Amino acid sequence: MRKKLFLLLTVVVAAGYLIGNYFVEFALKRGEDGSPPAACASIADPNLKAPPAPDADREVWTITSSDGLKLAADRFKPSEESHRWALLVHGYGRDRSFAYDYAEAYLEHGWNVVTPDLRAAGESEGNYITMGAKESDDLIGWIAMILKDDPQAEIILHGVSMGAATVMMASAKDLPSNVKAVVEDCGYTSAYEMFGAQLKKLFGLPEFPIMKFVDVVSKLETGVAVSEAAPLHAVGLTKVPMLFIHGDADGLVPYEMMGRLVEASGAPIKETWTVAGAGHADAKPSNPAAYFERVFAFIDRYVGNARKSVKNTGARSESKRLARITLASMNTARA
Repeated sequence: MRKKLFLLLTVVVAAGYLIGNYFVEFALKRGEDGSPPAACASIADPNLKAPPAPDADREVWTITSSDGLKLAADRFKPSEESHRWALLVHGYGRDRSFAYDYAEAYLEHGWNVVTPDLRAAGESEGNYITMGAKESDDLIGWIAMILKDDPQAEIILHGVSMGAATVMMASAKDLPSNVKAVVEDCGYTSAYEMFGAQLKKLFGLPEFPIMKFVDVVSKLETGVAVSEAAPLHAVGLTKVPMLFIHGDADGLVPYEMMGRLVEASGAPIKETWTVAGAGHADAKPSNPAAYFERVFAFIDRYVGNARKSVKNTGARSESKRLARITLASMNTARA
């Protein structure tokens, strides 16, 4: 009897691992040629092309993540010197070039812009996407890099889709006072919940027990479980103003998720904008003028004049401290 039970348990565990591994490889693993995970073909618009790079001075920045990955980003300079900085974060299966049209608008308004390739995307190293769990830690490194370049920087975080989940999770961390506000556009409550819904939609499969298998295998393969990519559990710790944007026709990340995120958020100021008829990540493409009018009306309240020097020496000291600590830890990881 015991042998039969042991054999049955072994079969269940093996089957669970194989099922979990299949979906982790399908949804999270980068292609051997550096291409996005195979799941992107099922959910991304194949006709969507990356916009051209802004016509602005550009540098390529690199940092090393806390777990030793070399990460890359573009740093664009506005026509006039400014202490305003926007850290723009792309979505699932994309790379930094898909943030270039957003960067163009910020540059026109006098902002410095950093557009990173998240881990396992574009020129950044890594084999697995973690849906914002480790990517949010990587943003701390980019913030430190900005502060190394400009200790007086006033920074906003702006992300779309998985990028929105990433900035929400980053907002819950111990950020320097230089980070002034966050814009999240169509972010999800949790990757676990979103993937569970897609399992039924794409494969006709139930969330349970498959997502349990995926959660275990993702922890083994990437170091974090899919369930750890949960902005809903993070936003309660947010200490900066946040703008929530969502289209009410979003077929990938349900519109109702925005309401739950707003309710859970601890942000001192919360604003929402529902874009009628907009699908996933379509809030900006559907009406760019209205989109950026709303975004800049929000963030301009929390960031000083672009050419005005920041005189808060306490904030400046904090900026330098964070930059020294974070960059030192990165150098240690590289060594």
